[in-house]
Order: sequence, then structure tokens, then C-alpha cells
Amino acid sequence: MQHWLFLIGAIALEVAGTTAMKMSDGFSKTVPSVLMFVFYILSLVALTYALKKFDMSMAYAIWAGFGTALITVVGIYFFKEPVSVVKIGSIALIIVGVVGLHLSGEH
Repeated sequence: MQHWLFLIGAIALEVAGTTAMKMSDGFSKTVPSVLMFVFYILSLVALTYALKKFDMSMAYAIWAGFGTALITVVGIYFFKEPVSVVKIGSIALIIVGVVGLHLSGEH
């Protein structure tokens, strides 16, 4: 169970890092720029701990897939990025792919 908490934390920290990246305005704002590095480092630390129990391919797929889906939601809601049926469908396909990978790895 603890490995899932590390993976969920890694995803949340990666989303926070990407959000800080956007807020840094090309490194022109100091606090978001520093936070970006802090969040990404902590995300990789948490992902490393999750890899103690997860297969590497599975953990990375979950981390990258759900991170991508969540950052898309953040972009739409907080940064007013455009939303379309194709964008939503594509995110759904990423999630379906991650779930499929997870199910294929079970014995």
C-alpha cells in the first residue's frame, strides 16, 4: 500500500512542478521557478521509492499517463486552455492505456 502512496505523491508533485513551470513565465518569476525544481526533485524521489515495489514500466506509465491527464485538467481549469472533444478523448485513451497496462501485468 505504501508504494501506491509514493506513486500518487509522485504524480501530484509532478503536476505541481509542471504548474509551477507555467507560472514561472519562462524563469522570469523566482518563486515558481524554484518551486518547479523542488517539486520535480521530490516527484522523482517519490517515484524512486515507488519503484521498489512496482515494475518500472508500470510505475512510469501510471506516473506519466495520469500526470498528463491531470495537467491537462489544470491547464483547462486554471489557465483557460481550450478544450475539445478530441482533447478529452485523447486523455481518455491515455487513461485506458494505463489501465490496460496495469491489467496486463497482473498474474
